[in-house]
Amino acid sequence: MKKILLSFIAISLMVTSSLAQNFPEDENAIIAVIDDFHDAAAKADEDRYLEHFTEDGVFLGTDEWERWPLKPEFTDYVAKRFKNGGWSYRSEKKSISFSKDGLVAWFDETSISNSQGGRFRGSGVLEKIDGIWKISQYILSFLVYNEVGGEVGKIINDERLKRENTN
Repeated sequence: MKKILLSFIAISLMVTSSLAQNFPEDENAIIAVIDDFHDAAAKADEDRYLEHFTEDGVFLGTDEWERWPLKPEFTDYVAKRFKNGGWSYRSEKKSISFSKDGLVAWFDETSISNSQGGRFRGSGVLEKIDGIWKISQYILSFLVYNEVGGEVGKIINDERLKRENTN
């Protein structure tokens, strides 16, 4: 029984060790996915852009109501939006973390809009499906300096009240 238990522990350690060794390779693969995701958006390449999502992927935009399930809402939005060109973000910095089994990763990135110069935070979750990293959730948010947060909050609240009063 001791030999079986020791063998099981040794195999478990080897599997865990081999998973940990793949993380740098997986990190590079995830960076490539995110960079290609942004490149496809900049080039309005609808198929390539949407292929980066899992079947049940979700995109969360900057507006409070923007929770876009991939099908059909986000797919329809991307098709319409890409007819007039895509959108372009330049990623400055990415941070990536992994689940213990190495099959799920979450990330955040700081990006700059190439058209507006605005600063954004992209964050999300990826799943490794059949050896390929796919985005299951992407969240885009504005970066707001703490010193102007109160002013921004007031503008947002005023807009919310205006919308509520017109409905």
